Amino acid sequence: MSDIEEIEVRGGQGQVLDPETYRDSIGTMEQSGKRKWVFPRKPKGKYTNYRNLVSYALLIIYFTVPFIKVNGNPFFLFNVIDREFFIIGQPFYPQDFFILTLGAIASLIFIIIFTIAFGRIFCGWICPQTIFMESIFRKIEYLIEGDRNKQMKLDRQEWNSEKIWKRGLKWTVYAIISLIITHFMLMYIVGYEEILRIISEGPFAHPTNFIVMVLFTSAFYFVFAWFREQVCTLVCPYGRLQGVLIDKDTINVFYDFKRGENRSKWRKGEDRKAAGKGDCIDCHQCVVVCPTGIDIRDGQQLECVNCTACIDACDEVMEKVGLPKGLVRYASENEIENQTEFKFTGRMKGFAVVLVLLVGFLGFLLYSRGEMEAKFIKPAGSTFFVRDGKITNTYNYTFLNKTNEKKIVTIKVVEPAHGEIIYSASSKIQVDRDKISKGTINISFPQEDMKLSKQNITIGVYDMKGKLVDSYQTYFEGPFKLQF
Repeated sequence: MSDIEEIEVRGGQGQVLDPETYRDSIGTMEQSGKRKWVFPRKPKGKYTNYRNLVSYALLIIYFTVPFIKVNGNPFFLFNVIDREFFIIGQPFYPQDFFILTLGAIASLIFIIIFTIAFGRIFCGWICPQTIFMESIFRKIEYLIEGDRNKQMKLDRQEWNSEKIWKRGLKWTVYAIISLIITHFMLMYIVGYEEILRIISEGPFAHPTNFIVMVLFTSAFYFVFAWFREQVCTLVCPYGRLQGVLIDKDTINVFYDFKRGENRSKWRKGEDRKAAGKGDCIDCHQCVVVCPTGIDIRDGQQLECVNCTACIDACDEVMEKVGLPKGLVRYASENEIENQTEFKFTGRMKGFAVVLVLLVGFLGFLLYSRGEMEAKFIKPAGSTFFVRDGKITNTYNYTFLNKTNEKKIVTIKVVEPAHGEIIYSASSKIQVDRDKISKGTINISFPQEDMKLSKQNITIGVYDMKGKLVDSYQTYFEGPFKLQF
């Protein structure tokens, strides 16, 4: 054995590993540092069919959600520019961002728990990068250039007419799809009506929007036409995070080295067990089908996105040669090494408890979120005035209606109870759904009721049924009084 090889003994089985291609380098890079382009074989099998169903469902959701409305509101909108946020048709405001922050924290903890238990399944099944790459762009590539061998042949040949038209067609389709994806992505920010209006008026009427559209389209095109799997292996922080989170009890796509080693070529009619050979026939089908260019038989690797393509490829070969399926399968390292079943560890249970508590608290905040937010602010530089034995202060009010229905409200002084409201207009204030209403009121107290030159008061906002929908504490100014 050369000095660049090592033998790692696992459960009594020797497995030869080459650290230059396993731990010390990336599967998509040559030893010289030049990129090794990956030409994965078109996958097929049970898991591939399941992933296709998940991908198509998620793509349908992505391309239809911008057009869905709930009570006249977008189903989902994250308009940072105009500070308009809708989740499941429910409006959220900058004042509610602490709820969204808690939701983001809950989502992060969920991802952590899920990764601890089930590894990087998110990457292979749900991640937008994987969905777009494998279910749209890669399928177009197979349709235009053919499967792995035809793609490799086309890549090696000179730039003749066949290569020019095939590559040109592929790149043109990629650019169009990137443009479509960008338009729909921006619909989640400004709404589909605004995007359709910008398209109808043309780029010269909206040069800034046009530049943004070009930049995002170029970014998508760059990622899916050239950068591809490098996003997962070099850029994505989740790929780095999984190395910290997974352990020997984590479910991942694993090669059963106890059953597979020692690997050797298939010979018809041979008793492999008697010959001291494992079930792996060293056909490399699990390697050529991998979209990140790794050999799953080397063990758990950072580049593996749990896409299950190697499971389907291996099962197909095992079925053809009459050996049991599952040589590559979803399993934990302990399950393979010690033949133990999957179980929830103390770390998983601890994270699960935190997640349940956090989700419960988040649900409570959403449930108890007020229908309306009211503020009463004294205008800058204003002061009190005294007339007919009453002290009067002026307040500017701001009402934010957080519901999906129109509200008609009135204002009352809750504490102290003798306050009188003097409206600048009608005493019944209408606040349209998802709108802000502003105005001015005066509040008066009998002069003998004011014991301090500045004291706290509470102002309440009530609906037409007399229900208190919000209250606000502020201060009331009066003449200075000496206290003895």
